Amino acid sequence: VQLQASGGGLVQAGGSLRLSCAASVRTFSSYAMGWFRQAPGKEREFVAAISWSGGSTYYADSVKGRFTISRDNAKNTVYLQMNRLKPEDTAVYSCAASKFLATPEKENYDYWGQGTLVTVSS
Repeated sequence: VQLQASGGGLVQAGGSLRLSCAASVRTFSSYAMGWFRQAPGKEREFVAAISWSGGSTYYADSVKGRFTISRDNAKNTVYLQMNRLKPEDTAVYSCAASKFLATPEKENYDYWGQGTLVTVSS
């Protein structure tokens, strides 16, 4: 499974970005997907996750109400819509695929894509 994240960039505080993660696998719909982020000097942290069907979603408290995760299984793509961005959202955002459940624990993910940098200026 190969994952390709895109959509990062520089945005002012209060702005929006949409990240995409395209997967090169025929059985994309059988994987739960997650987004994680890592700020400079910090540990990688959970942002959001979505079940294989898209019927269940999970969010970190820090992004709840501002970010929305979604997926299009026909396009083998998962999205992260980020609204009302804050400077503390600045990080490299990575997508990951899990053969089992959509969970906040990064140890449960089997495949990782390269990250895309999101920079939020104040």
